[in-house]
Amino acid sequence: MGGVLGKGESPKKVWAPETKLEAKMVEAMQRRESQGSSVKSFNTVILKFPKIDESLRKCKATFEQFDEDSNGAIDQEELKKCFTKLEISFTEEEINDLFEACDINDDLGMKFSEFIVLLCLVYLLKDEPKALHAKSRIGMPNLEATFETLVDTFVFLDKNKDGYVSKNEMVAAINETTSGERSSGRIAMKRFEEMDWDKNGMVNFKEFLFAFTRWIGIDDIEDDENE
Repeated sequence: MGGVLGKGESPKKVWAPETKLEAKMVEAMQRRESQGSSVKSFNTVILKFPKIDESLRKCKATFEQFDEDSNGAIDQEELKKCFTKLEISFTEEEINDLFEACDINDDLGMKFSEFIVLLCLVYLLKDEPKALHAKSRIGMPNLEATFETLVDTFVFLDKNKDGYVSKNEMVAAINETTSGERSSGRIAMKRFEEMDWDKNGMVNFKEFLFAFTRWIGIDDIEDDENE
């Protein structure tokens, strides 16, 4: 788990990334955060859930295309072919790191929701100065607009722009939307607990994405198909 130096929500608090990939994620997110966010409240994002859901579901055909053995999961070899096809130039080590980070069940195969999270991380990581002039980062313009909404949401939540969302930041974001409602604190805590998988009090972009796919029901697709 990452390490906390100092106590409380003070500016001295420094969260140490656990892996090279997490460090890159945080760095890319901080770069993006310097541009600000167009999201003004968490409610505006909730209203977009149906549209985001629809956009991500359209990616199912892409997922099936790369799932060559049609076993409902993409393995590492299939992922490498996927990156080649989408012209995503990552090193083998970077691809392996991404695969391990997104293969939550450690079953050596990425399910659809894990694949979505991976593509969104790729979208964030390709946000380099030299890549900004590229028309499309991962060859899927429609999906990229949705990913931008997800990145924008995280930027909105991360008030101190350190690349992580803390419990206090989540409460602040929900309170901005539902000020005066007594239940807003409980809603914020529930949302935060759903995101904070490893219960370490801080949420990185990957954890946020996994929670988001559950909020909009992407996991339900897999459950329906497995019945």
